[in-house]
Amino acid sequence: MKDFWNERYADKDYVYGQAPNEYFKEKIDEMRPGKILLPAEGEGRNAVYAALQQWEVSAFDISEKGKEKALNLANNQSVEIDYKVGDLPELDYKDEQFDVIALIFAHFSEEEKTILRTLKSY
Repeated sequence: MKDFWNERYADKDYVYGQAPNEYFKEKIDEMRPGKILLPAEGEGRNAVYAALQQWEVSAFDISEKGKEKALNLANNQSVEIDYKVGDLPELDYKDEQFDVIALIFAHFSEEEKTILRTLKSY
């Protein structure tokens, strides 16, 4: 899968565009900013939008090319995002580290879903 996504994101154009997912935008605009995690974030369009709305953004994906494009997009918009490359079980996120976790077109195993649930504070 990693090779698939690196190849998919290798082009200079953004596969899904640079604007945030409409559903994500609608929901995040209703919330007060805090700490957000965006798993499987790809090229960073949602992460950058959240950062523009004053969220403290962490994101991850398995694609190095996705990260490169996400950080470039963030730089162009003058915002910062913390973006890691890897699989969820290998990343160093802590229990209850985030106020919100947003899954936009992300698919995870039951084990990974369980891990994600522990990262969100209630």
